[in-house]
Amino acid sequence: MYTTINEDGVLNNYATEPKMYYAEYPAIWEQRRYVIQGAVATALVTALVLFGFVVS
Repeated sequence: MYTTINEDGVLNNYATEPKMYYAEYPAIWEQRRYVIQGAVATALVTALVLFGFVVS
């Protein structure tokens, strides 16, 4: 942790900055998994909305 003291004696603490890195483009199997997750999420939300209409 990086700490400084000003002329009034007040401490200022600064967090250490993490090392930066660039994100990598997802592999084809990761992209397929994202598509499946999106389809499941869409089906779940659609089912909940339809259930809400049926119940009300």
